[in-house]
Amino acid sequence: MGTLFLASASPRRRELLAQIGAPFSLISVSVDETPSPTESPEAYVERVARDKALAGLAVLGERDGCVLGADTSVVLDQRILGKPVDRNEGLAMLAALSGRTHRVMTAVALASRSACEARVVISEVTFRSIDEAEAERYWNSGEPLDKAGGYAIQGWGAAFVSQLHGSYSAVVGLPLCETTQLLDVFALPRWTKGSR
Repeated sequence: MGTLFLASASPRRRELLAQIGAPFSLISVSVDETPSPTESPEAYVERVARDKALAGLAVLGERDGCVLGADTSVVLDQRILGKPVDRNEGLAMLAALSGRTHRVMTAVALASRSACEARVVISEVTFRSIDEAEAERYWNSGEPLDKAGGYAIQGWGAAFVSQLHGSYSAVVGLPLCETTQLLDVFALPRWTKGSR
């Protein structure tokens, strides 16, 4: 069986991969995550996930292994909401999401020397109404700063979610059902006790 490398700095993705007992090592990559004006949000997340996996292969050099890359975008009215750059943008995102349904698109890609397979998972998340004072308190907690869409469903931001249709793990950052399917395609181990 091959060696799995995760091309992600996200602690959430590390926790999710460990949850399915997949042994892995971390690898650091840098890719251009700027959306093209002509790119759909679905095509964007798939491209970035593939780019991360392929960049990881390049970093491996002669070493053998497979690289997993992933990307998550919060999409409202076909507009990608990235990580808020400051307080004003963070509060504007929460106001835009308040009382509405948005989509969370997560792509996962697994690359080896001979192939690169990807899956895109789209989930729908509905927020209850959020008043300004509560949005301010949430922003001041520090949690929204490095999160796509300015919230964390696995953290305090869960208090805003009234409905979720789709994959919870994909909204957090890694769709475990589809990731498991890719690991199986590439004959990579999972459900191994030593990886917990």
